[in-house]
Amino acid sequence: MIPCMPTSPLVIGVAGGTGSGKTTVANVILHRVGAGRIAYVPHDAYYRNFSDLPKAHNGLINWDHPDSLETDLMSAHVQALKAGQAVELPVYDFTTNARTAHTLRVEPQPIILVEGILILADAHLRALFDIKIFVDTDPDLRFIRRLQRDIAERGRTPASVIRQYLETVRPMHLEFVEPSKRYADVIIPEGGYNEVAMDMIVARVTEMISHKG
Repeated sequence: MIPCMPTSPLVIGVAGGTGSGKTTVANVILHRVGAGRIAYVPHDAYYRNFSDLPKAHNGLINWDHPDSLETDLMSAHVQALKAGQAVELPVYDFTTNARTAHTLRVEPQPIILVEGILILADAHLRALFDIKIFVDTDPDLRFIRRLQRDIAERGRTPASVIRQYLETVRPMHLEFVEPSKRYADVIIPEGGYNEVAMDMIVARVTEMISHKG
């Protein structure tokens, strides 16, 4: 069951494997609960800066290992938002493997929505969540979605996506992401396309916020 009344604000974590539909779940919550009431913090914004790495070595980066992300900074930002302080969200460029010089200011809101494949695998970050959601989708669908995304949005070739999936994505999913599912309060099959589950979660979040005034 989703836990009852948290302290203010309400912090929701949405985890799941690559291509599982985490972002779709987050977008449904943003749309139906109201983006103006939510501080959205995606884990993807906190990838470390690999711009100094020679381009020929880009294939050596294990993007799916916890060490590739600055999760301590993300935890600090979530804590600041909980304390009513605005934060500067990093803006990452996946075509250059680097953080840009720009940041996105995120203001504190009644709801903090955190999303990423590894957010439930980190004990310190996990402890900040009032509601922990895991999006559970079949591996073949997840791979197809990742293949389509990386080709369309990140300029990757099909061969490079397949190689990365076999060498790092799948092993890291089995080592870190899948085991983190046991920490979830709610497991959603098929993510945002599961209308029954989304109706229940949105209703519960709305109820909790209403009780908090």
